[in-house]
Amino acid sequence: MKDMAPKPAIELRGIVKAFGGVQALAGATLRINRASVSGLVGQNGAGKSTLIKILAGLYAPDAGEILINGQAIDRLTPPKAEGLGIHFIHQDRLLPPSFTVGEALFLGREPRLRAFPALLDRRAMRHQAADVLRDYFGLALRSGVLVSELTAAQKQIVQITRALLHSPSTLVFDEPTAALVTREAEILFALIRRLRGEGITIVYISHYLAEIENLCDSVTVLRNGKDVAVVDPRTTPANAIASLMVARDIKELFPKRRVEFSEPVLTVARLSSPGKFSNLSFSVSRGEIVGLTGLIGSGAKDVVRALFGLEKAAGEIQISGSQASIRSPKAAVDAGLAFVPEDRRGNGVGLRLSVLENATLACLGRFSRRGFMRRSAENAEVDRLVDQLSIRAANRSALVGTLSGGNQQKVALAKWLSRQSRLYILDEPTIGVDVGSKIEIYGLIGDLVERGAGVLILSNDLAELLGLADRILVMYRGEISREFDAASTTAEEILTQATGAAELRNVG
Repeated sequence: MKDMAPKPAIELRGIVKAFGGVQALAGATLRINRASVSGLVGQNGAGKSTLIKILAGLYAPDAGEILINGQAIDRLTPPKAEGLGIHFIHQDRLLPPSFTVGEALFLGREPRLRAFPALLDRRAMRHQAADVLRDYFGLALRSGVLVSELTAAQKQIVQITRALLHSPSTLVFDEPTAALVTREAEILFALIRRLRGEGITIVYISHYLAEIENLCDSVTVLRNGKDVAVVDPRTTPANAIASLMVARDIKELFPKRRVEFSEPVLTVARLSSPGKFSNLSFSVSRGEIVGLTGLIGSGAKDVVRALFGLEKAAGEIQISGSQASIRSPKAAVDAGLAFVPEDRRGNGVGLRLSVLENATLACLGRFSRRGFMRRSAENAEVDRLVDQLSIRAANRSALVGTLSGGNQQKVALAKWLSRQSRLYILDEPTIGVDVGSKIEIYGLIGDLVERGAGVLILSNDLAELLGLADRILVMYRGEISREFDAASTTAEEILTQATGAAELRNVG
């Protein structure tokens, strides 16, 4: 008997993709039904972005099939995807800042004057843009307003409007509420429901499980490059979805050092930065590892940057009991803080400097006397650090840009180890490094607290936080929503809190 089940609008079957030696997708499948809202979730590194970039035609799969409306597509490209009616609402709001709203909306498909085809019909652009913005969003923007003058929410509306002008059959939303406040997010949700009612197929990617539960008809869960489940979020609790996203028995991989805490090395009270985070109060003691986590847009990244003087914030900061005014990275360093940023290549190390030059960059004063460097002392310190951290380099003169990612991260840590700081702020300290290097970095973090330093780790790797941290602070939409004792919590509980699913469950 012939199968009468409707064919899905989009189907990615058994998709495999590797970058060098890193396996991003290992046979993932994604099925998107017509006129539905299909969610896609997974931890960072699960393969969501890679899968969506393959659908967009930005990457070609190493193996697998792509079917659109039941037809196999041999080689999908961005123009071909758009020609098939698939449009993407990117998290990064990819709009030219110097363009007017009308110019941004019609970029690449500008209406022309009938009598003079070489000239743009700017009046038509203004009128058509105004009509769509009013009909879908009830929004009236000043004629000629530049994209750079818009709020984050308005930029997203323009990006969605640009897609709607092309009469899409499928819209893919990638973390659409990361920069939106609650009221703006509700407007977006109402629009998505309306579009589904009009027959448009929606793919919705989000870390916020509360949104997934409220919006989606089904959700595909990715883990380690594979789809591990497809569930109905209306009948599957958010914490059950969270449990599918994370690995089990993770604590055994991260043996924790037992260190006695002493007095606070960092005390934060009522720390606020408008639009990013508000009224934060917490502390980190000597010998303690405190984890900080939160989704994109939660404000967690802004907090660690503010603590190191990279962003402005109001409130009270004490270092070892003394009031500190941290207005710049120099002031932070002088107060005894060290910061290892996530982007080690851009901000953590000097790629064109040697291992030696990087390792002593933060403490040159230790090795200089009357304006002259004490090379023998500097060499001895760098050799000690290279040995302690197992930095694999030809010699101390090797350029850091020639080292592996894991060894670059060790050099970034060595720079601050040589200064012997009071508090180490580590932003995603093991992102993009191999397992062996991760274990060595975890050992180093244990060494830091054993010698009496405090450590604040920002990480989205929940296994890492549960294995290393003593306490874990979870941020949600600019606030610390809950503090967990790492020894008595689970990844599911943390993820449920970070995604807002805990609020949803409490309301229910």
